[in-house]
This record gives sequence, C-alpha cells and structure tokens, in this order.
Amino acid sequence: MCGFTGIASSDPRAPVDTDLLRAMTRTLEHRGPDDEGLHVMGGVGLGFRRLSIIDLAGGHQPILNETGDIAVVCNGEIYNFEELRARLTARGHRFRTGSDVETIVHLYEDMGADLARELVGMFAFCVLDARDPARPKIVLGRDRLGIKPLYYARTEGGLVFGSEAKAILASRRVPRNMRAHALVDYLVQGYCSGADSAWEDIARLPQASTLTWSPGAEPRVQTYWDLPLDEAREPASAAEILEWVDRVVRDHLVADVPLGAFLSGGIDSSAVLDAMARARGTEGRAARSLDGGLVACSVGFEEKEFDELVRARATAERLGAQHHTRVLQPDPALAVDVLPWFYDEPLADPSTVPTYLVSKMAREHVTVALSGDGGDEVFAGYRRYVFDVAENRTRALVGPAGRRTLAFVGRHYPKLDWAPRFLRAKSTLENFGADPARAYWNSVTQIPLAEVRAVLAPELAAAVAAHDPFTAFEAHYSRPRRDDPLYRAQYADVHGFLPDQILVKSDRAAMANSLEVRPPLLDHRFVERFIHLPAHEKVRGGRGKHALREALRSRLPAEILDGRKMGFDVPLRAWLRGPLAGAVSEAIETLPESWFSRAALRTRLAEHVAGSRDRSHLLWSLLVLEHWRRRHDVRDIVVGA
Repeated sequence: MCGFTGIASSDPRAPVDTDLLRAMTRTLEHRGPDDEGLHVMGGVGLGFRRLSIIDLAGGHQPILNETGDIAVVCNGEIYNFEELRARLTARGHRFRTGSDVETIVHLYEDMGADLARELVGMFAFCVLDARDPARPKIVLGRDRLGIKPLYYARTEGGLVFGSEAKAILASRRVPRNMRAHALVDYLVQGYCSGADSAWEDIARLPQASTLTWSPGAEPRVQTYWDLPLDEAREPASAAEILEWVDRVVRDHLVADVPLGAFLSGGIDSSAVLDAMARARGTEGRAARSLDGGLVACSVGFEEKEFDELVRARATAERLGAQHHTRVLQPDPALAVDVLPWFYDEPLADPSTVPTYLVSKMAREHVTVALSGDGGDEVFAGYRRYVFDVAENRTRALVGPAGRRTLAFVGRHYPKLDWAPRFLRAKSTLENFGADPARAYWNSVTQIPLAEVRAVLAPELAAAVAAHDPFTAFEAHYSRPRRDDPLYRAQYADVHGFLPDQILVKSDRAAMANSLEVRPPLLDHRFVERFIHLPAHEKVRGGRGKHALREALRSRLPAEILDGRKMGFDVPLRAWLRGPLAGAVSEAIETLPESWFSRAALRTRLAEHVAGSRDRSHLLWSLLVLEHWRRRHDVRDIVVGA
C-alpha cells in the first residue's frame, strides 16, 4: 500500500525537474511513510512513497528489469505473486527481490499492457518502458473493482499522473478549478463519479482499465474486465460459499508486518475474522502471517442505535482474538479541519469521520487490516436492494393502472421529514410510477436534481440545465442483458457507488493513517462467482444476503446472522443543529455567489433549524464542499470542462 506520481514529457530529451517531482511525491507521504524513491529516464520522472508490507528490506521502488530500461511503481498488493513468480522464473526471468511488485516488470516484458489480466489483487501501477529512448511508453493500470485510485492529466507538456489528485495539482500544470457538472453530481449523489474527477483537466483511470501513452499520442484507455452481462448462474451451495470465503481471506493474508481485521459485529466482518481464525491452522505463508495471534479492532458509539460493540466482543471472544476496542465520540470538526486534505475530491458521507477514527485506532496495533467491504454489493445486503425487489414485485402485481394510481398518490402525499419512518411514504409511492432504473436511482441519491438546481446561482443553473447524473447511471444499469432489476442495480453500483464512494472513503481514511486495508470479499474471482446468483438467492424473506447468511449458519451465531444491520452512521441531524450549526452558517456565507443562491441556502438552513424540514444532506454537503474548496485553494468553477 503506497502512493506514486509521475511526469512524462512530450520531448524525451527534456530534463525532468526533480525538485518538482519530489514536491509532488511528498504530497503522498501519508500513503507511504517508510521510504521514498525517485527514478528519471527518457523524459519521464517517477516518484514513490512506500508503506512497507512485503519484503521489507528489498521492496524499494521503482523496481527495474534486468536491463534497467523498464521500471515499475505500484500501489497495492498482488496476491498471486508467488504463483506468477514461479511461472516467470521458469521462463527465464531473473528476480532480484522478494517483492510482489517485481512480477509486474517481468509480466510486462512478456505481455505488454495485457499483464493486468494476470494479476489478482488490489493495485494501481505505472510501467515506464524506455527500451526505445526516442519514444518511451507509459502504461498505467488499475484493478478490476477500483479498490486503489489513479488519476492522470493530459497537459501541453505531456502526461502527469498520481495516486491522488493532490500530486497532480502540485505539478502546477493543471488549473485549480472545479467542473460545474461535478458539482451537480456531488450534490445529487454525495460524491463525484465517472471518468472525470471533480477537477478541471484531471481524469480518473476507470476501474479494470489500462492507459497507454507515448510522446505525440493521445492517451489510449482500454477495459480489460467486466462483470457477467448474461443470464444468472446456478445457485451456490453453502459448502462452495464457505470454501470461497476461506480461499480469498487466506490469499489476502500475505504480509511481513502485523496484520488484523476490522470487526463491526455484522455478518461480513465476522465472516472474514472467522476465516482468518481457520487459516491459522493451515500450512503456508498466510498462516505464518498470523503467528502473532488473531487481532481484531472494533469501535463503538455512545449512541446505542449506532453501536454494535456487544456483538463484536462476543465474536472476538469466541474466536480467541486479541480484541482492541474503543468507544468513539465522533468529532464533527474532523470533517472541516482534517479530512478535506485527504479527500481531495468532495465526499459528503459523514461516515468518513468514524472510518478515519477506526483506521487511526487500528494503526496503533497493526499495519494491515482486512475489512468486510464488498459483502453488501455482492450478496445484495443493502436495505435499498430489499426495497427495490419489493417495489418491482408490487409493480408487476398492480399493473400499469395501479402504478399510475400509486404515483398520483405519491405526488400529492406530503413530505413528512419530521414524522416516524413508516409515515414517510412519498418517495416510495412516487417510485411505483417510475421505471425500475429511475426508481432505484431515486433510492440511492441524496438530493433530487430539481432541488439542486433550485439552490444554484441562476446563471450556473442555466449553464448546467442539460446535465443529469442519472444518464451515466442508466448507461450502467441498462448494460446487463438479463431481465433482472436487482442484478442491474448491483451492476450499476459496482461501476459507480462502489469505486467512487465506498472505496474512496475507505482508501483515503486508511491511508491518512498509513494503514493498508484489504477487502477479500472484493477479490474479483469471488465477485464473479456470487454477484451473478439468481435474485431469490440474494434477497428472501425481506432480507438481503440470503445465500451468504445461510451458508454461515454453521459458523456464526444467530445474533450475528439475524441481528439488525446498523451501518457506520453518525448523528448528522444533531450535529447540524448543535456543534456544527455555526460552521454551516459560515459556509453558506462564504461559498461563492457565482456557485449558489445565498438566499436559497439561507432559507433551507432556517427550515432545518426550525425543524420543519430535514435538510441534513444538503447542509452537510455544503459544509464539506466549502472546506474542501478552501483547503485545496479551488479558484473557480468551469462549465463544459
């Protein structure tokens, strides 16, 4: 787990400014506090920060091939590196380190950019191929699920890239402007999505993609993997599910540093810790990584509706884990004072605060932590999946006339933000009149597009009137060929919500604390096998994760498997009416008037304070946006970028 950056000049003879390269690299020091490496060759400069995990003595990067004309830097871990190493050695390649990253150099010699297809892991890499000094080549690659980040910018002088956008900004070769369309996406969804970042001229390399560039050419991006698009596979047996859980967890245990797990008290993290305990009784390197004992890290909250610590303690005790716990009082000031530097695109998920705090606590005990991320996406564990299945069944039962009636009622039903949850039926009723794609979209967005347009400055609202973030979502949703709304929703989430929100939150919070987090349930082989299950194997009896839940009955107690899902929530409404009320009011007064209608924002703040409307999502989004804008010195907003 590390960070890298680079500058590639369009003129291979141009000298690389090593002071600038070093400054770019230092912006990533939190991702790699243990070591720094720079390498200059053929008009290209690579900078690297290392968090030492495998081959502590010999894993310094960049790593070169035998002849010194191919170099690689990589952020992440390659879990099948020992298998690849044996294969490459048999083909005559000579290895000089025990690092997993060295396999990328030799794979590139054999396969070129297609090497990404051979890798099992979470990774973002850069290969510099200077075998032709007059035309060096850059190859960037990113893992299939988008676990590790990678940004790039095409500039007049060449190509600039990095693990985080702040490294590219430090090059002083791109403007510090926000894209207007990204602002709309952010407010509607709570995060910026797609191949374009929040920043003008900075792009994200999409998940499961490689980029190839050489002087005089435009970057060429190619996709090397996707989820299945055709019909569902056969149901999986409990034995097969358990075998796969054990396998991917075991594969993710390779490390030469202290290793543990996050333990929330829910199904996914409990299953991961259980599989780790079983791996201790096996042979091989994975088992040796646990010689120091099974370590679990959990946090609890004073607010009992958010606290799963009792269940986590019971699981850790049953498995004999060294259990490190802490009851947190999530500090909302983190969102304005600390996190904007690490989240160099705005992210309006308040759970970034407890995610940062649990990562900070875990880093006191381990360098690597396995997480349960991915179980909800693969086995349809989110409540919205359950609601979506129910809504689609209701649409089929009531027919077109019934859908129109329910939608009519929904349009005239009052919006009861203040009422008990069972009375807040407006959105559900409206969804019955929508097609499945639009209805699911409504359930995953935080602020309706019409409301976003209503708070923008009139001139900006007119300039972005044609932009609707639903368009990009619908393109993913409609891509699978099978007529299964649940799978379509999962497919869309894996191509948007997962890499652009969930994994961004986890990566930045962990790396802010120099902690490597590995999500074994997002091993692409595991995802391929089980996300494709028939809908009734995932959602049944008003609950998600049916197949996983039933498979784990032989391993986990009923209070884990049948307990209420809590999530990593925070008391956002109370924060915004209490300790953050002044900060929100200040943000509204300092956000640029060319971006927002200040009068519209003041009205919505007054409604929230009075309790007549719940404007928590909007107000939190504004607060995060303003402190992100200040921390990164955002100069302007640009339409059409």
